Amino acid sequence: MDKVALVLGATGGIGGEVARLLAARGWRVKALHRSPAGKGEGLEWLAGDATNRDDVVSAAQGAQLIVHAVNPPGYRDWGTLVLPMLDNTIAAARASGARILLPGTVYNYGPEVFPLIAEDAPQRPLTRKGAIRAEMERRLKDSGLPVLIVRAGDFFGPKAGNSWFAQGLIKPGKPVTAISNPGAPGVGHQWTYLPDLAETMVQLVERSALLPLVASYAMQGHWDADGTQMAAAIARAAGKPELRAGAFPWWLATLAAPFVTVFRELREMRYLWRQPVRLSNTQLLAVLGAEPHTPLDEAVRDTLKGLGCLPGA
Repeated sequence: MDKVALVLGATGGIGGEVARLLAARGWRVKALHRSPAGKGEGLEWLAGDATNRDDVVSAAQGAQLIVHAVNPPGYRDWGTLVLPMLDNTIAAARASGARILLPGTVYNYGPEVFPLIAEDAPQRPLTRKGAIRAEMERRLKDSGLPVLIVRAGDFFGPKAGNSWFAQGLIKPGKPVTAISNPGAPGVGHQWTYLPDLAETMVQLVERSALLPLVASYAMQGHWDADGTQMAAAIARAAGKPELRAGAFPWWLATLAAPFVTVFRELREMRYLWRQPVRLSNTQLLAVLGAEPHTPLDEAVRDTLKGLGCLPGA
């Protein structure tokens, strides 16, 4: 039987990495997009919209896996679009018999489970966005369908333009002349390299027959214990080891929040930078034995190349 996957959000960071890796592993990968012409990358692009249930159900015919990695562009209309899009994916999975793969976040949790979050920790989010993410997972678990959730820290990678790394630490498309640190001094932070996340997801998908109906795992990724290691890796990759990180301009995000959606969303997540927040990967290790892990300097160098921040990139 052909292995068929539908990826929603294949032009995004996580969706794109997973789609390309599945295709490399022999899957037939269908990708839904409003303007699919010329997208390429070894995927089967279909015209359609994740907000249209008929489009999603039709695209999912014959699929054993639906990767739900789609988000409203620029964080716009989160409150009105995110849950209906997930409901469309659930309807499509119910019609096709597919397992749903969802990238999870730490937004689902409140500070009572910090600093080390167990994979089965209760979800009591503090923010509007966190409440939506928790509701997404509740709907998936209540659907009765096979579900796989893989949770990770803030991501970075060569094609991850919409991320804290690209929006908060450096300026994409320009040589590294300054580095910002959104975290409070001495506070640890968890990062995940997108190719490692995609490899973890695909390895779990390949073990689908061994997973419970609703399977939820978390990655350890790269743990920056004092909040300085990521900035130091960026400086080394840029050939400027003497470069030190400055404070992120939270005051600017506060001023711009009423007018700029991205700044409003960044400001809402500030609590995750004021205290150490780390995910436990105990259950993941029990299934895979080892977590895919690219060395930090290599991952940062490839990320900066992909974002156009190194000479010749």
